[in-house]
Amino acid sequence: MLTVKSIHTYYGNIHALKGVSLHVGNGELVTLIGANGAGKSTLVNTICGLIQPRKGVIEFQGKPIQSLPPESIVPKGIALVPEGRQIFATLTVEANLQMGGYIHRHKREQIQEDLHRMLERFPILNERRQQLAGTLSGGEQQMLAISRALMSRPQLLVLDEPSMGLAPLITKEIFKIIQELREEGRTILLIEQNARAALNIADRGYVLETGKVVLQGEGTMLLQHQEVQRAYLGKGAKQIVDA
Repeated sequence: MLTVKSIHTYYGNIHALKGVSLHVGNGELVTLIGANGAGKSTLVNTICGLIQPRKGVIEFQGKPIQSLPPESIVPKGIALVPEGRQIFATLTVEANLQMGGYIHRHKREQIQEDLHRMLERFPILNERRQQLAGTLSGGEQQMLAISRALMSRPQLLVLDEPSMGLAPLITKEIFKIIQELREEGRTILLIEQNARAALNIADRGYVLETGKVVLQGEGTMLLQHQEVQRAYLGKGAKQIVDA
């Protein structure tokens, strides 16, 4: 569904992505892990049209999109759940969800159907549907950001650091939601610092360091990789993973 070929992205003279390549197949959950500053969010923003690459090709369903603006990429079927959630704090939960379906604004019945489905899926959002989104907890805002993205009926869901700033119990709940979406057959690109949680549910993974892909493979294989354990899973990680 998504193919990234030798992408080079710059911030001025800073070479942020240095020939990054990856692919996401239909129905796969692929994760990208790496430390802060590795280039994960830069890659997401490049895929979604927020940054234009200087070199390389990004293909979505076989067609190049690397030169398109984000407003042209979203209708093609890519939805981003951005880092930090970026919900509309001064709008209600319901209005946030309706904004997610904006590209289908001429199909009011469809938007109402999708809205009902999202509120059914996330009962806490249904309870707070008339509450201002900015007053929600961090976990509730993340659920809102995910459901808002789903309102566009994406073919590819891109999640950028969905566990950022969340307590461990809430993080577990968010990853349960992602796992459920995967089991439904959705295609997902997951960008995460929480390597263990991400690789545990991923079909495949990529490790990004200083703007380059340094490792790739099946999620379970990367969990057992010595360098991944050392760099991202901490001391004693092998025993935890094997347990």
